[in-house]
Amino acid sequence: MQQKFIKFIEEEHLFAEGQQVLLAVSGGRDSVTLCHLVAHAKIPFAIVHCNFHLRPGDCDRDEAFVRRLAQDYGVPCYVAQFDTQKYALDNKLSIEEAARKLRYDFFERQRQAVGFQLIATAHHHDDTIETFFINLLRGTGIAGLRGIPLRNGHIVRPLLPFGRKEIDDYVSRQGLEYVEDCTNSQALYLRNRIRLQLMPLLRQLSPSFDSVMEGNISRLADAAQIYQSHFERMRTLLLHPDGEGYSIDIDELKGLSPLKTSLFELLRTFGFSSSVVDEVVAALDSQSGKQFYSSSHLLVKDRSSLLIMPVKGDSDVQEYTVFPDDDNTQLPIPLRFATTDATTTLFRLQSNEACFDLDRIALPLTLRRWRHGDRFIPFGMKGSRLVSDLFSDLKLSLPEKEAVWLLCDANGAILWVVGLRASASAPVTKDTKTILKVSL
Repeated sequence: MQQKFIKFIEEEHLFAEGQQVLLAVSGGRDSVTLCHLVAHAKIPFAIVHCNFHLRPGDCDRDEAFVRRLAQDYGVPCYVAQFDTQKYALDNKLSIEEAARKLRYDFFERQRQAVGFQLIATAHHHDDTIETFFINLLRGTGIAGLRGIPLRNGHIVRPLLPFGRKEIDDYVSRQGLEYVEDCTNSQALYLRNRIRLQLMPLLRQLSPSFDSVMEGNISRLADAAQIYQSHFERMRTLLLHPDGEGYSIDIDELKGLSPLKTSLFELLRTFGFSSSVVDEVVAALDSQSGKQFYSSSHLLVKDRSSLLIMPVKGDSDVQEYTVFPDDDNTQLPIPLRFATTDATTTLFRLQSNEACFDLDRIALPLTLRRWRHGDRFIPFGMKGSRLVSDLFSDLKLSLPEKEAVWLLCDANGAILWVVGLRASASAPVTKDTKTILKVSL
């Protein structure tokens, strides 16, 4: 097994010479075997371990064992302790999902902190078959049927060629000590039920089950690669940059077949679920304005396009205080302020400029995002109107609307829908003494 391990990591170029690797070690048979094989191959390593505090007493026992194991190998050991149940509750996750996120986030932080190149986990051949069935039962695209990849960013899985029986035999022959997670023998989680109940039955039905599944997963991985390459090209052709986001032409989209699958692949990278994609498809022929959300993006069905833009967090700064005499280089848009004597000034305004009677403006000014319900009196008109009505007149797309800023006085009166229309709040008249000129 040691020879097979060394041959595999050399053929796959998993570890470059001199690379240091963090080994994710739980203390169980698989990770203890990984430690032994990596040490035998003389690969520099350190150990990382997570104490999830899910099994009273046992988790602390596992941590103590892993610390002793690191001492035996003479390598550093980095341990994180988590209140996993609280994290799962706070983030509305299952215990399995919470533990997985906590684990990999910690591994990556520690990798960066110590300057290592790779993280190695002890996933093996049986794990990848279990993952295949988990994803199959939960519902997944073709990517989810590839099992566990050998590489994923900085993570490598050098035990993937080995099955459960090979690892057990190796542990026995080498006399390796390990700790047993009592929950592994309990059908508490879906993975355990697949491992303890489904896979023994499938092996009974088909003696060549493992080799057949290895071939199936390999072919699905190849098909997924071709599939993803196709949709990478489709994203380049159909996702058009639009402001801070993207747009998809609806007529171009309707030419794709199958439509739902194609749209799902276009939107998947923005976090949209398959159920939301179904709703978007149903709305393609409806009136514009319908909105759909993922955890990170907003999709709007516009007249002839689907508009996709990032959702701005509550922490994003949306208002800035402005003093015309100050250096305003920290503003989100480049505004320049100048004051001139009205009695000696002759000028012709450009579309990106506005002028006001400085003496009629309450300072300081505020630069802010527009909000639904904002009203102003457009210069040259008598009555007020909604800012959103101005957008409709100008036929602005949603990304263009989202990019609009308002310049207001200290009382909140809108002076300028920046770059689009000045208000009549502080107009220049024959009685004006000082003009404030604002340029975008």
